[in-house]
Amino acid sequence: MTRFEVDHPEILEAVRRALAEDIGPGDITSEACVPLNVRAAGRFIAREPLVVAGVELLPLIYQQRGGVEEVRLETASGEAVEPGRTLARVRGLARTLLECERVALNFLQRLSGIATLARRFAQAVEGTNCRVLDTRKTTPGLRRLEKMATAAGGISNHRMGLYDAVLIKNNHIVAAGGIREAILRARRLARPIEVEVRTHQEIEQALECGVARLLLDNFTPEQAAAEVRFIAGRAQVEISGGITLENVRAYAETGADFVSTGAVTHSARAVDINFRLEMT
Repeated sequence: MTRFEVDHPEILEAVRRALAEDIGPGDITSEACVPLNVRAAGRFIAREPLVVAGVELLPLIYQQRGGVEEVRLETASGEAVEPGRTLARVRGLARTLLECERVALNFLQRLSGIATLARRFAQAVEGTNCRVLDTRKTTPGLRRLEKMATAAGGISNHRMGLYDAVLIKNNHIVAAGGIREAILRARRLARPIEVEVRTHQEIEQALECGVARLLLDNFTPEQAAAEVRFIAGRAQVEISGGITLENVRAYAETGADFVSTGAVTHSARAVDINFRLEMT
């Protein structure tokens, strides 16, 4: 299981913004219908098989609103659960539980959906020497959380952003005037270089320049397998472009070191989690 580290400033800000967006100056329905000092308990319950992610955000959500004396996590990120499983329990002011309900569910459903899909990708390549990577195709402002969710599901994080790895892509090559020119300029950073290649000729050029890793973009499994044999360990190989649950195994069996997919974040379905309020 993977425990979320929720004290990062980006995560604190994401939670703060989510609460402000939903509650604004106040939950007028709860304030009108529920007496101020009424107390209640609530449970977050899985309504389908899923992999939990983001449950560790719940204490942070309720701490920001106050009036809740207990948040008990009964699962952790990375845990696979069946329908009917209680993920967490909360107890405190009914108004607080009601006003935080949607924000809490939005995070849990979205992040657990990503983790659940990530687990399916990880399981699809079991028995190969290939690892599945996520990408930067994430919801703006939620990248750190969504990448934590992919890790909870069992796949590996690629670079967090443009600042922490050198990846020369097609448009960099165009802007630099060619693969060799782009690589020569990137060498000034004295960091490992990965280059996106789309043809056999580009693979040859990148290998001649001694790059550490090649990103084969939009190759068929058969084409990728032939190129992996040609590369023959001279560089690590990542495959990307059109990777789905249906074909990821075929790509993993080419002998590539990695396959990367944006689908795990941009196309993950929010899973079904229910919040059930109980009066105390």
